[in-house]
Amino acid sequence: MLQDLRDMKPEERAELLTQVAGFSADESRDVEIVIEMMPSISIDITCETEGEEGIQEGDIVTMQAWITLHRGNGLIGALPHAPYFPLEKEENFWLLIADSMSNDVWISQKVNFVDEATAIIAATKAIQELKEGSGDSVREINAAVKAAVDRVKAGSRLVMSKFQAPAEGNYNLSSYCLCDSWIGCDAKSGIKLKVLKRSRTGTRGMVAADELPALEDGGDEVEEEDEYDDDYESEYSEDDEDVKGKEANGAVVNGSAHVRGDDDSSSDGSGSEEN
Repeated sequence: MLQDLRDMKPEERAELLTQVAGFSADESRDVEIVIEMMPSISIDITCETEGEEGIQEGDIVTMQAWITLHRGNGLIGALPHAPYFPLEKEENFWLLIADSMSNDVWISQKVNFVDEATAIIAATKAIQELKEGSGDSVREINAAVKAAVDRVKAGSRLVMSKFQAPAEGNYNLSSYCLCDSWIGCDAKSGIKLKVLKRSRTGTRGMVAADELPALEDGGDEVEEEDEYDDDYESEYSEDDEDVKGKEANGAVVNGSAHVRGDDDSSSDGSGSEEN
């Protein structure tokens, strides 16, 4: 197998190629150069709900993946060995998060190992926003950004994505890093995702139900104060009936005098007879 050939020591590989396969010395050196160019991929993935301890159904889950590339020659970006291809072939890598049981692809994103400057800018922005959202201090944010930049320069690429958590249950997902230029260089790892039953409904940005009666009581108190003010005005408005008679009657419309109904009409009648 190709992986067994790559795992062999250079001396053992040269002996196998020249003595068993019948390769010349130049052909053996050509194979050695190509093997040193072939990438080795490792994947480190975490999934979490920002600001929460666990993942609950319906949450917006943040996936953070570090894809690390190693080559025997120490290079990060390189052109694949394709002597019969008419043009220069660029390497392309793809990160996939999939559920093999349902055959569903949750995330599909391209990974670029050639443009290091763009990768540094993207990783810096992503880590800074993530740490600021978590409430970290400036010193912690700067330390995290520096660590991310160092990882990018060492051959890693940060991939960030979001997805909505499915229904409650345990999910055995698979992550794949696929290359369109090399055979036998794909990487695969497992992800165990545990989704809990929803229990945070109504606790974010909403008014609690037990607070509603207090708001209604406050409104009643304001109306009661208005009633007392009306009674106070109506009590002293009777001194000048010739000038403010109609105004006094209007002032007690929403007060306690309005509740007595017929008694008011009889008292008004008796008052007019005395006059």
